[in-house]
Amino acid sequence: MKYFVLVGIIGIILAFSSCSHSEAKEYSALKNRLDSLESNAYTPGFGEFMNTIEIHHAKLWFAGTDQNWPLAQYELDEMKETFDDLQKYVKDRPEVKEIPMIDPALKDLGQAIESKDVNRFKPAYTTLTISCNSCHKATNHGFNVITIPTAPPVTDQKFMPAK
Repeated sequence: MKYFVLVGIIGIILAFSSCSHSEAKEYSALKNRLDSLESNAYTPGFGEFMNTIEIHHAKLWFAGTDQNWPLAQYELDEMKETFDDLQKYVKDRPEVKEIPMIDPALKDLGQAIESKDVNRFKPAYTTLTISCNSCHKATNHGFNVITIPTAPPVTDQKFMPAK
């Protein structure tokens, strides 16, 4: 009887160990596949991130001057998120170290949007634009001059608040 119990226990141990071995192999295969996918994943370059910021910068102007405060907040948040992504995904570029110089202007603009005051928004936006150009100069990209937009960057979006 003891023999059968011992054989049964050994059988159970072997069954579990083969499951563990099988699961370990499957885990290892999945991890290798994930690592491969990560190393081959597309990451936007510095310029692509900056183009995205530029579009949000322009849309922010029209949202703010038309006093569409939810849209202005959305565009500001998108800019901040893109700056964060830039620092996360393109950290090997020396220009990335200068990005925090924009933070005070983003904060002031956020406060202007929160106060829903177009007279406060416009100078805060101008300060943001000046900060962008200061960063460009500091990183030897002074040839890239950002301005207050004169026409919407897209023509298929209303910037006035919905009624």
